[in-house]
Amino acid sequence: MDRLKRRFLYIALAILVALAGGTAGFTLIEGYPPFDAFYMTLITMTTIGYEEVQRLHTAGRVFNSFLIIYGVTVMFFAIGAMTQAVLEMELPELFGRRRVRRMIDKLENHYIVCGFGRVGRAAAWELRQAEVPFLVVDRSPERIERAERARMLGLNADSTRDETLLEAGVSRARGLIAALATDADNLFVILSAKNLNPRLLVAARAGEEEAEEKLRRAGADVVFAPYSNAGHQLALSLLRPHVVQFLDVATRSIGLDVGIEQVRVAASSEFVSRSLQQLQVRRELGVIVLAIRKADGQMQFNPPADAVIDADDCLIVMGERDNLRRLEQRLTEARV
Repeated sequence: MDRLKRRFLYIALAILVALAGGTAGFTLIEGYPPFDAFYMTLITMTTIGYEEVQRLHTAGRVFNSFLIIYGVTVMFFAIGAMTQAVLEMELPELFGRRRVRRMIDKLENHYIVCGFGRVGRAAAWELRQAEVPFLVVDRSPERIERAERARMLGLNADSTRDETLLEAGVSRARGLIAALATDADNLFVILSAKNLNPRLLVAARAGEEEAEEKLRRAGADVVFAPYSNAGHQLALSLLRPHVVQFLDVATRSIGLDVGIEQVRVAASSEFVSRSLQQLQVRRELGVIVLAIRKADGQMQFNPPADAVIDADDCLIVMGERDNLRRLEQRLTEARV
């Protein structure tokens, strides 16, 4: 933008120099009144071709010849530079929109973050940390520009509209986060998204406590009330500070490369029908199994060593990121 400003400044200075020089020349050489001299200079530079304001003598015609060459050159240069500037501003935006559309069309099993305010930004950063494909949708150009500066894929549109969700690939998406400013907007997003993709997992932000149940009835699988959660965390930080510190380390990786993940056991895995003791994940990988969510929805906390793993079980595990990825690879690879 600074380069464009400098270019327009140089163009304006060149035109002003030509006008001032021509006005001064006609005034001094031909004795024109200042306004007539300015008018003569203007019609000469713009090649309009009106007749001379007053008859020019030889000296005036020589001066006018040089003014024509300089003035017309300046005007053509100005027109060319302004045209180039317009193209530089418009073409990248046009090609940028096409590039975004192509990238969105390639998304599969991705997540859609509706709203890039404080809650949406935190959700987007967490998805980026998890290295999963996602798309940010917001009606504010400034917020989308902020997302793009952070190397996130952004779509500047109204996420409450069906055509926007379709453009974001909601029919191919795995999940959606409704983090718009108002509960009404989040409600519209949930209704539209669930109608377009009934299998979609939806997490929603609720500004008011009474809106939580409405959002769930609309189809939200998970509803969070930031203010209630913040109050709960504030109280816990005073009553059980070490517990809060542990949860921060486990869920936000504060100071350590540690996280809590869920790993689904594939039906083809060689570890199906084997116990945790046989897996030896703690000794070999340094991963702790906190719980097992069975395929029927039952949650088994702090499972014993003889707990048997079945197909489609989800292990809730804690450990370093690399070790968690290694465990996931072992539990999902097929039998040899």
